[in-house]
Amino acid sequence: MREFAAFNNEKYIKEQTSEILERTQKFHDKLYLEFGGKLLYDFHAARVLPGYDPNIKMRLLQELKDKADILLCIYSGDIERKKIRADFGTTYDSEALKLIDDLRRWGIDVLGVVITRYEGQPGAELFKNKLERRGIRVHTHKYTKGYPTDIDLIVSDEGYGANDFVETEKPLVIVTGPGPGSGKMATCLSQVYHEHKKGINAGYAKFETFPIWNLPVTHPVNVAYEAATADIKDFNMIDPFHMEAYNKKAVNYNRDVEVFPVLKRIFKKISGGESPYNSPTDMGVNRAGFAIVDDEQAREASKQEIIRRYFRYRCEYAMGLTARDTVQRVELLMNDLNLDQNYRNVIEPAHQAALEAREKDKGNEGVYCGAAIELKDGTIVTGSNSAHLHAASSLVLHAIKHLAEIPEKIKLLPPNITESVSNLKTHILNEKTLSLDLLETLIALSISATTNTAAQLAMERLTELKDCEVHMTHMPTPGDEAGLRRLGVNLTSDPNFSSKDLFVE
Repeated sequence: MREFAAFNNEKYIKEQTSEILERTQKFHDKLYLEFGGKLLYDFHAARVLPGYDPNIKMRLLQELKDKADILLCIYSGDIERKKIRADFGTTYDSEALKLIDDLRRWGIDVLGVVITRYEGQPGAELFKNKLERRGIRVHTHKYTKGYPTDIDLIVSDEGYGANDFVETEKPLVIVTGPGPGSGKMATCLSQVYHEHKKGINAGYAKFETFPIWNLPVTHPVNVAYEAATADIKDFNMIDPFHMEAYNKKAVNYNRDVEVFPVLKRIFKKISGGESPYNSPTDMGVNRAGFAIVDDEQAREASKQEIIRRYFRYRCEYAMGLTARDTVQRVELLMNDLNLDQNYRNVIEPAHQAALEAREKDKGNEGVYCGAAIELKDGTIVTGSNSAHLHAASSLVLHAIKHLAEIPEKIKLLPPNITESVSNLKTHILNEKTLSLDLLETLIALSISATTNTAAQLAMERLTELKDCEVHMTHMPTPGDEAGLRRLGVNLTSDPNFSSKDLFVE
């Protein structure tokens, strides 16, 4: 099996650290650096750039922590509507709390939290109270008056000046958030305005991994970014300002290009001189493109990610969480790269597993779910639901038995254990279903492993499922989804519900 090595982390850290420090020196007193994307657990980047450390930005922060303060932004509207981060299934406010904890574990303190576009919303007020009562400094910023057209009002005491000023000490201030639209740029510019009023020549720069400015617009890595942001309608384009200023092609995305003329005028108004940047690409400090060492692998991984996004949006559409045009947008991106869903190797075997389960159980009504996993050596293993196990549970048990070379006739879960768990579910916890979801199955497996050598051997192979590709013919139940997420597989599913019930526990 070929080892993934499309990205060189050490080269990236070295070049990225140097670029950020060089930009800080350009503004002699203070630099506000907008950290886009995910600060921790950037699994999108890890999926499209095999070998990329999903926590590499945290390693970068450790290199800079003696020179940097950190501010965390969160949009009040995201708190109010309980926006979900898809990788973990957690709300943005919960993700913000987790991010503060994770930073502390890495030895990095958050200076404070800024709730942006705050209008006293009940959910945002509760979040603010929760933080303050745990000793976290919280600042609130309202929507900037006059934005984006009235520059004189924006850059005034009624615009940026109306926001709380966050006192910082270090020359570099990293401004981050749990996701896009958190208000990071507005927070940076508000701080820069206050600093200039105090006579401090503060500047602004942007660190965002995607799109990668020195790859072509149509490169699958950049197309995968478009697929990932199809719900907010981002798209990549050649930076026209960079082309005009330097006669060089550079890739940026529509929002940065659209807002740049406004930003340039804001920079001029704040400083009373010229803008430090000629293009939105100039604002960036991203060196990720220079650390790609295997373009072929990055292309292939990105194509797989585009297809995964397609399935995710189809499921979200079925659940009423996204619009039809989001799905159509990703379909167009797939067409541009001549991709269809069967380019993903686990799709057809999963469908075949569901069909075989139906054929074996002729005469019975019910939902038949199939699942398939592609192991690291290319082997595809399948599973299907039964009276005792969910399809995800069957799949994982079959996969680890295969990896441990355990004969099919040997049982990992003896009937007394499955019956005991089923009895607990139905007779004590009053649940409706007897069959075990994946989380329940993994717990039962760990119990079995205490007396069953085969179960112990199989359980030790669970870690080998990380980063394997999985497809299911029906959307996973919460217990299945949580179990598959913790195993670290790359999951897709057809937009079919596993039950006719509207409420699934």
